[in-house]
Amino acid sequence: MLPQEIIAAKRDGGTLDAEQIRFMVEGLTEESVSEGQVAAFAMAVYFQGMNTDERVALTLAMRDSGTVLDWDLPGPVVDKHSTGGVGDNVSLMLAPALAACGAYVPMISGRGLGHTGGTLDKFDAIPGYTTQPDAETLRRVVADVGCAIIGQTPDIAPADKRFYGIRDVTATVESIDLITASILSKKLAAGLGGLILDVKCGTGAFMSSLDDARGLARALVDVANGAGCATRALITDMNEPLATSAGNALEMTNAVRFLRGDAVDGRLWDVTVALGAELLAQCGLASGVAEGATRMRDAFHTGSAAEVFGRMVAALGGPADFMDRSDSYLPRAPIVHEVTANTVGFVTGIDTRGLGFAVVELGGGRRRASDAIDYAVGLEHTTGLGLMVEPDTPLALVHAATTEAAHAAEARIRAAYTFSDRPEPEHPLIVETVS
Repeated sequence: MLPQEIIAAKRDGGTLDAEQIRFMVEGLTEESVSEGQVAAFAMAVYFQGMNTDERVALTLAMRDSGTVLDWDLPGPVVDKHSTGGVGDNVSLMLAPALAACGAYVPMISGRGLGHTGGTLDKFDAIPGYTTQPDAETLRRVVADVGCAIIGQTPDIAPADKRFYGIRDVTATVESIDLITASILSKKLAAGLGGLILDVKCGTGAFMSSLDDARGLARALVDVANGAGCATRALITDMNEPLATSAGNALEMTNAVRFLRGDAVDGRLWDVTVALGAELLAQCGLASGVAEGATRMRDAFHTGSAAEVFGRMVAALGGPADFMDRSDSYLPRAPIVHEVTANTVGFVTGIDTRGLGFAVVELGGGRRRASDAIDYAVGLEHTTGLGLMVEPDTPLALVHAATTEAAHAAEARIRAAYTFSDRPEPEHPLIVETVS
């Protein structure tokens, strides 16, 4: 079997079998297939597409390119994946709440790139927290605590890392077929029995249109189920930040306050409970979605989710008293600058992607994977859609390293907001379920 024959078959619109796809992935992993051949294969897939069977075969081959975890635990092993957005710190609350309800959650997360924040970057703001533990530590923490939020280790789906790097420089990142295999190969390598997907749509989403979000959700659900992992997706709104904070330490503070019950953003609460309810019902820890929602709410109201979160932080090297003294551990920016509306009217539009890039320009995100991050900077108390503002109404608090950076972020924020003399209809937060 020759790589060029497989590339030509896909280039000409043919359907590849599982053996051909596995051959390409093994060559990708072992580097016996050249970068030029991988790039040509990616471009052929980009233009010709794959059917569901091909997508499943590609996902399983990439999953099997490294270690596939297996578990012997008294409860279901589950996880969640979000396509990302601004102020999306759901994982920080969802994982410990699921664990408090009896699930086990080995959550393999990523870092931020572009306008979206990364879950691992939020945890890197905690002194001592180990985001890439060895396999033995991961197994111990998941078994003892119930959840561990970590990064992809080198032996988890190694084919994906090389493949993504080549896709990134060949303009093939946007392929639904390749996105699906990239996301799911890492998740399935964690040995999951159930998965819930949060596919965003709107001005801050990777897939801004509802049709594109539906297409991605359908692909992910069909392939994950075809690969043997019970999976559903919620399509959720990202026309405004989900939390009222955006930036790593600020989103961690937001999550701690949520878990302690000190201050809870309504949209964040609704999405977190909805995702958890679906997953608890799916994996048999609740009789249905309604009971799942009740169990999720109880996990937060009783403090059991907060207790699990604190134990997880300590077990992975963070401070044992983090939940009680998070403010003393998380970094703070030296400049806090209020941005006011300077107008009268209703907030009728937010360029959420623009707010995300304001955080990036402050130093809180990456344009390239190699960029360093300032964990302290970002936005806090962002104003949402539908609010009536006066000239002195704050739109956001900017946390910055310098006055110049704060003023640049202010310009970004002002450009992101649209006002009108009358409110517009609300966007539904949970748009639909794909099962």
